[in-house]
Amino acid sequence: MNRLQGKRALITGGTTGIGLETARRFLQEGARVAITGTRSETLESARKTLGDDVLIVASDSGDVSGQQSLAKAIGQAFGELDILVVNAGIADLRPLESWDEVAFDRSLAINFKGPFFLVQALLPIFATPAAIVLTTSINSHIGMPTSSVYAASKAALLSLAKTFSGELLARGIRVNAISPGPIATPLHDKHGMPKDAIVAQVPARRFGDAAEVAQAIVFLASDEAAFTVGSELVIDGGMSTL
Repeated sequence: MNRLQGKRALITGGTTGIGLETARRFLQEGARVAITGTRSETLESARKTLGDDVLIVASDSGDVSGQQSLAKAIGQAFGELDILVVNAGIADLRPLESWDEVAFDRSLAINFKGPFFLVQALLPIFATPAAIVLTTSINSHIGMPTSSVYAASKAALLSLAKTFSGELLARGIRVNAISPGPIATPLHDKHGMPKDAIVAQVPARRFGDAAEVAQAIVFLASDEAAFTVGSELVIDGGMSTL
């Protein structure tokens, strides 16, 4: 339980679901942890769950200018950063005719544009070596109705696992991605999609658990994955095999 001993980690969207469980696992593995979120109630709830040793920063993933402020706060607290988990995101699902430019831009800003500029802002403080784990989605691979913008934003983020790897590996920064399928988190409660209909599309016949994803993130963030670069780990109960 010390695979991340002494590592300094930032987890965006770390107040609920996969992000919160990842923060919990990182602490168990010996890491110093910072998390971000946007809602005061979930920020406070995460503080109660994780304890006062965790650095909690109110930060909006879709605010490009705010990424510089976040990077400054992390630099002041940790000096250097060993691990970045890009987990903040939204899943706005709607049919094509229901989209407008404001909603489109919001999804792209939170799921792709903000994370892109966060990595840029953090470059001066990444340690050598360092690891980045991008939380994408199985929707990058399947043609699920109403997921057009969400899937496109996550596919763009997934692409960074390879392009950033080619660009940043010489600096000692590994980049990998995880692509979860249906996971039992508050994010899925907001979809409004019948859970039975979703489960019927999963060969494992259940939703995944946030802990199952967090365990994979621990591996990719740890030195055990030192030779894993530009990879995608799909955690979807077989959904993408259908």
